[in-house]
Amino acid sequence: MNDTTSPAPTSPNAVKKLGWLAALHVYLEPASWRMLCLGFSAGLPLLLVLGTLSFRLREAGVDRSTIGFLSWVGLAYGFKWVWSPLVDRLPLPLLTRGLGRRRSWLLLAQTTVVAGLVGMAVLDPQVALEPVVWCALVVAFGSATQDIALDAFRIESADAQHQAALAATYQTGYRLAMIWAGAGVLWIAARAATGPDADTSYQHAAWQTAYLVMAASMSVGVLTVLLSPEPAQRDMPPAHNAREWLRGALIEPFAEFIRRYRWQAALILGLIAVYRISDVVMGIMANPFYVDMGYTKDEVAAVTKVFGVIMTLAGAFIGGVLSMRLGVMRILMLGAVLSALTNLLFAWLATRGHDLTALIWVISADNLASGIASAAFIAYLSGLTNVNYSATQYALFSSMMLLAPKWLAGFSGVYVDAHGYEAFFTSTALLGAPVLVLVWLASRVLPHQPR
Repeated sequence: MNDTTSPAPTSPNAVKKLGWLAALHVYLEPASWRMLCLGFSAGLPLLLVLGTLSFRLREAGVDRSTIGFLSWVGLAYGFKWVWSPLVDRLPLPLLTRGLGRRRSWLLLAQTTVVAGLVGMAVLDPQVALEPVVWCALVVAFGSATQDIALDAFRIESADAQHQAALAATYQTGYRLAMIWAGAGVLWIAARAATGPDADTSYQHAAWQTAYLVMAASMSVGVLTVLLSPEPAQRDMPPAHNAREWLRGALIEPFAEFIRRYRWQAALILGLIAVYRISDVVMGIMANPFYVDMGYTKDEVAAVTKVFGVIMTLAGAFIGGVLSMRLGVMRILMLGAVLSALTNLLFAWLATRGHDLTALIWVISADNLASGIASAAFIAYLSGLTNVNYSATQYALFSSMMLLAPKWLAGFSGVYVDAHGYEAFFTSTALLGAPVLVLVWLASRVLPHQPR
């Protein structure tokens, strides 16, 4: 894998399949290790403004409906395509000259995340919820901007044949960060709390310590950015005025995708929009569910945030290898089937009450399926992207992946209050049915090669 090689992408169906040993060897190359660290930086903020925050708010006494609506903070990830052309084209004063376009935006985004996390640490949602939400928005905006630059950095750092491996190592780093931002933050909060009911009661000082540690942990990504080489710059057509610049930065990336796939673009975008809908909608109520079922911070940390994420890592590794060996579309279908079926296991778990053994089995199956689906889906999106517009096009794809699911997830608390957890989890499984049809249709279409 060569950091300075930036060939035009090919269809996911057209990538040459590697032998088993060659497929495994790519995980040892330098670009894969860098993506592991950058994946950690990307995965750290997400739970802190969504999953972990929902646990913190529920413990602080915030009602489920409010928690559901506050998940709309995550819509920042769904609208990142709006400012992705700026990340793709706009140089940053001072930073870009020394670091390059991709690394300068990565560093700015990471600094924004750190500032927002410090604000979330200092502020107490029991005293005033709104300032905490504003700081969460700052974190989400910085995190979404980091994703834009990082996706472009990843796509431009290797050819299409290696994208599945980079996606898998990215997911590994991402999931390791989720262990730290999920289990780690709960473990720190539990250890920093005082009193006989420290593991189940809300204490702001304990959460403050935990969030400050999370802010400091972003240094992993910062150091990686500073030590990594900038991908080879691609020549951009010169813009003689603002109109030409806006056309090249805003319109052309989307127009190129439509020209390349024509009528098939609607099918591809439809698949992207709903592929992860079962997992995203279900995930918002997962942490409130654990609190309401009586699971302690240590139990949730150990089972869902450590063991569960390890299973996701295994799934990501399996998904990356199988995608290179058997083809992305087959594993994309497998991931869609497993994601829908495992949500039914949560419906069963809702009937068990506080059952730690059952929780372990459900989390094992669900996270393994999620890892397989994620690795295949990232490889699929990467294969659709033209490196001339990598930041903008990938931001469009990954934004569409979250926009509808995040909006729908905002009503999850209202649904649970009205119908209960069992009906909610069953409904999220049924949301996956249309995905199977779209994956089948997309696998039947042979996309045009990029021009």
